[in-house]
Amino acid sequence: MAHMYVAIVCLILGGLAGLLQTLVRSGTLKLPAGIGYYQILTVHGIILALVLTTFFIMGFQTSAVARTCGPLTALQRKLVWIGFWVMLIGTAMAATMVLLNKATVLYTFYAPLQAHVIFYVGMALVVVGSWISAAGQIMRYAQWRREHKGQKTPLLSYMVTINNVMWIVCSLGVASTVLFQMIPWSLGLVERIDVSLSRTLFWYFGHALVYFWLLPAYMAWYAIVPKIIGATAFSDNLARMSFMLFLFFSIPVGIHHQLVEPGIDVLWKYVQVVLTFMVVIPSLMTAFSLFATFEAYGRKQGAKGILGWFKNLPWGDARFVLPFIGMAAFIPGGAGGLVNASAQMDQVVHNTIWITGHFHLTVATAVILTFFGTMYWLIPHCTGRVMTKSINKLALIQGYMWALGMSIMSGAMHFIGLFGAPRRSTYSEYGGSKVAAEWIPYQVIQAIGGTILFVSIILVVIVFIQLCFFAPKGFEEYPVAEAMDQNQPTYKFVENWKFLIVVTIALILIAYTIPVGQMFIDPPPGAKGFGEGKVW
Repeated sequence: MAHMYVAIVCLILGGLAGLLQTLVRSGTLKLPAGIGYYQILTVHGIILALVLTTFFIMGFQTSAVARTCGPLTALQRKLVWIGFWVMLIGTAMAATMVLLNKATVLYTFYAPLQAHVIFYVGMALVVVGSWISAAGQIMRYAQWRREHKGQKTPLLSYMVTINNVMWIVCSLGVASTVLFQMIPWSLGLVERIDVSLSRTLFWYFGHALVYFWLLPAYMAWYAIVPKIIGATAFSDNLARMSFMLFLFFSIPVGIHHQLVEPGIDVLWKYVQVVLTFMVVIPSLMTAFSLFATFEAYGRKQGAKGILGWFKNLPWGDARFVLPFIGMAAFIPGGAGGLVNASAQMDQVVHNTIWITGHFHLTVATAVILTFFGTMYWLIPHCTGRVMTKSINKLALIQGYMWALGMSIMSGAMHFIGLFGAPRRSTYSEYGGSKVAAEWIPYQVIQAIGGTILFVSIILVVIVFIQLCFFAPKGFEEYPVAEAMDQNQPTYKFVENWKFLIVVTIALILIAYTIPVGQMFIDPPPGAKGFGEGKVW
């Protein structure tokens, strides 16, 4: 619950910053003196994409491990609490610098944009705190394996451990650039920073970060949503296989974010594009498994015809409807990801607001709506309350409003991105340019969508408060589904952790050793810091 409280505060602050962004970008609002557009852009990106997600995921994963492997020991619980407080202190440090306009460096905090050293230390603490929390969760999983030798581990705990291992390995990249490049640079110990190396280390982390957000949503889709609707999950073994593939292919793909950047040989860009397309396989496996689950459930209810089962799904239950909308949103979101990762098509959309629209379909819809749906049973489970019909109705309205607002906003972003509208930019008429004039109506449409989304956020907060403090007392189940192949043995290599880690490291070394090595062999001269009171 401590993690959930922080997440909901982040949602309010980050959502307000997002609303202000859309209003400013549409030309309908001017910020008061002293507040900059790029300052609120930084707040919106970091507080929602990095802080909210990390707190929610660590809280949810802790509950999942405790539910399926048994209660945490005193040491394991202490580690999760220490991780929580370290993350919270780091968040406060970073947020303070952003609010003081000492860290207006946007979500990616790209060099040569330079922040105050306290911002970098704070962000490093958020990562370190998450490692400590993850350690507590992994220890509980390892303890269960020792106590139940030869038995199949609980699916949810296996998924949590895969996600934690991936997170620890990938976040070493951002930790490295922050500790060894950005902190000495911001302290003035070195004058220049190698931008190519810094960005490469960031995207080594940055794309796997997307799967760190996504895999907890997949946990809910595979192992929880079927139980909510009263179904049996399609396959335990398929779920484990897909998570294994995500571990292998989520990290050595970051260079596809750098396809238009110099300093990286085209061969290694090609290698990482190929590896990126490998991630499509577990995504398609997941889509097949989910809809097989839904169809099997619908046909048990007596559905006829090819799509008759679709009508039999529980459309009146917010705990199902919100994750389902998230699943549906991931279809166009995933297709957009294939565009971004294709070298030729990326030339068209790179650094346009198309990318922002894609990001809002995948993370801000598929992931966040699933998180909301998860909160709507997890919060009452933790607080000893139940979701009433009126709260459920409000939650459904919230979900549909989110889908409507995001369709409007993200749709406008995608469309106008194809016409070259830039991302990371405030309102401008670009000196009366006719091309730029065509963008402005779509920026107004984005503001309309953003306003609907903010109303949806208000409804989320109302539902959250109701479930925490005012809903009737009662018992809400922690839903964990059984699979059709529950009693079948799993493939041994799927839980052979030596094999999993060796393959993961091998793929990373293949993808990154030579590109990063070339940056050390033939480094650029580096860039001076650019920020408040600084020049290039």
